[in-house]
Amino acid sequence: MEFRRLGRSGLNVSEISYGNWLTHGSQVEEDQAQACIKAALDVGITTFDTADVYANTAAESVLGRGLKGLRRESLEIFTKVYWPTGPKGPNDQGLGRKHIMESAHASLKRLGTDYVDLYQAHRFDRTVPLEETFLAFADLVRQGKVLYVGVSEWTAEQITQGAAIARELKVPLISNQPQYNALWRVIEAQVVPASEREGLSQIVWSPIAQGVLTGKYKPGQPLPEGSRATDEKGGANMVARFLNDDVLERVQRLEPLADKAGLTMAQLAVAWVLQNPNVASAIIGASRPEQVHENVKAAGVKLDADLLAAIDEALDGVTETDPTLTRSP
Repeated sequence: MEFRRLGRSGLNVSEISYGNWLTHGSQVEEDQAQACIKAALDVGITTFDTADVYANTAAESVLGRGLKGLRRESLEIFTKVYWPTGPKGPNDQGLGRKHIMESAHASLKRLGTDYVDLYQAHRFDRTVPLEETFLAFADLVRQGKVLYVGVSEWTAEQITQGAAIARELKVPLISNQPQYNALWRVIEAQVVPASEREGLSQIVWSPIAQGVLTGKYKPGQPLPEGSRATDEKGGANMVARFLNDDVLERVQRLEPLADKAGLTMAQLAVAWVLQNPNVASAIIGASRPEQVHENVKAAGVKLDADLLAAIDEALDGVTETDPTLTRSP
C-alpha cells in the first residue's frame, strides 16, 4: 500500500480506502462484512470511510465491531453528517449545530472510538449559516472528538466559501468527497482547481462507476443476476445513468487497454482516478474479500500518457464533465 497526504495537512491516508456505503448492515451479512474489513486490513488499507446514514446507522456499528481491538493510532476513521437517521424530526438532519453535535456523539458511540480522524459534511446545507456549521465543527475539533474536517459533493463556490470561514475559525478543512471516475469527471473543471487553491484533496467514491467500468455489463445483454444494477437497495438507481448501450460499448473498448497494461478493468479504473494529483484516496467497497484483494492492486500503479490518452479516446462522447452536476441538494 502507498500513502498520500490529505490536503494541506499532516494526515497520511492509504491510496485505497475502504468504504461501506451500500454493503455493511444492508446488502451484506455481518460475517461477510467482517471478512471484507479483515481483507482490507490484511492488504494494508488503514483508511476506512462510512457515514451515519449508511444503512440507517448500521454501517457505522458494523465498522466499529470490525475495527475493535486494533491499535487506534494505526487507523484513519472517517464518517459524515447531514442526512437524517432518526424519525425525521425538525432537527434530525442538516448542518445545524444541534444536529451536528448530537450526530457526532452518536457516531463515536457506534464506531467505538473517542474521536474520528475526519468528520465530513455529507452535503451542503443552504438553510443554515456556514458560520454556525463551522463553529460546531470547530468545537468538536477543540474537544478532541474530531481531528480534521471535510465536505462531500460541495461545489467549487461552496468549498471556497467554507474554506474562508474555516480559516477564520482555525478549522482544519482538508478534503472533499465527490463521485469521480473515468465516466464521471464533473469535478475536474471547477472543484479540483478550487480545492487545490484552498488546500483540500479529493477522497473519491465510485471509482469503478458502481461496477460499470469492470465491463461486466454488456451492451444488448440482460443485466447480470445479483449485480448492483438489479438491487434496488444496493444502488440500482445510481448505476442506471450508465446503463445504455453507447456507454457500455465504449467501456468494452477499455478491455484491451487493461490487458496490455497487465491490469483488470477494475484495477485500471481505480488506478485512473489515482493519476489525478488532487486525489488522495479512492474508496472501494466490497461484498466479497476477493474484491478487496483485486482492487487494492491499483495502488502505486502509474499509467503513462499514451494509455491515458487511449482511455480518453475510448470513452470519447460518453464522459460527463458538466460541473453543474455536482451532487448538492
